[in-house]
Amino acid sequence: MIKHPKFIVAIGASAGGLDALMEMARSLQKGLDVAYCIVLHLSRKGIGDFVVHRLKQVTSLDCSLAINGAPIKKDNIYIARPNQHLLVKNNKFILGGGPEENRFRPSIDVLFRSAAVAYSSYSIGVILSGMLDDGTSGMWAIKRSGGTCVVQDPNQAEYPDMPLSVINNMEVDHVATLDEIGPLVAKIINHKRGKKKPVPKDVIAESIIAETTAVSIEDVEKLGNTSVFACPDCGGNLWSLKHDILKRYRCHIGHAYTEKDLVIKQAETASTTLWVSLRMMEERKHLLKKMEVEYSKKGIKSLSSNHVEKQDAMQRHIDTLKKILFDLQNHDTT
Repeated sequence: MIKHPKFIVAIGASAGGLDALMEMARSLQKGLDVAYCIVLHLSRKGIGDFVVHRLKQVTSLDCSLAINGAPIKKDNIYIARPNQHLLVKNNKFILGGGPEENRFRPSIDVLFRSAAVAYSSYSIGVILSGMLDDGTSGMWAIKRSGGTCVVQDPNQAEYPDMPLSVINNMEVDHVATLDEIGPLVAKIINHKRGKKKPVPKDVIAESIIAETTAVSIEDVEKLGNTSVFACPDCGGNLWSLKHDILKRYRCHIGHAYTEKDLVIKQAETASTTLWVSLRMMEERKHLLKKMEVEYSKKGIKSLSSNHVEKQDAMQRHIDTLKKILFDLQNHDTT
């Protein structure tokens, strides 16, 4: 008979997170009524198997990649697969190929929200080293659902942005060093009593969006107000969400961004568009040169001269666009 855990620990990490996971895993205790789920924002290819291999070297808990539809078992560590969202529901895993959230799939926030919905006050969120504010929205969902919020001590984190974002935006239950997290989880489990707390409707709604990939516009309208921004991934409208602790946006297809991530994604999209424009301009200049030569061979000097002028004008546009691209890239790195 499968022993489903009463508690779930959802763990999110990004830059500097692999070493942090290794050290934290050493402190995890066996025999508790809990399962651990990990989302690591790193490479999309091959990192899952590598993480499993590394964790097996430092813990006696069973470690594996999550499998769609597989039961969640106590005393196990599950790692999200590359390029697939990881959700928990009805004591089973759901792996989704839906749109990225905060530019990542799997997404820390997607896992955390599903944990909040499925386990409510028996969910524990843990945020480790990473950049920007990934995981803060999901941790807020766990907090509002009665769960427990734990963050790595920012002074210990290689990249403290993610832990600091949680600390700066909500009341955190515990700030702990990596070797303290395992005993802390045991203490939380041993002292937690009572019925599950009701989960806010908006948290449930966003988790359902992650399960189903796309929903109706009417469903997203219930979560937020229309913004002036378009989704940089699909071009659809973005709604400014009402109940999140961060300024956050979502489209009905499923793409979602914090304000910081939206700025980065907009820059990436603008850069890609400008590079395509530059290529087209270079091709147009080359075609104008070809036509100029052909007219010159035929002795049609007026058309040949006209195409020389068009080439010169196109070169000026190309030089301007190159300068814009250089300034944009320089701005993104400062």
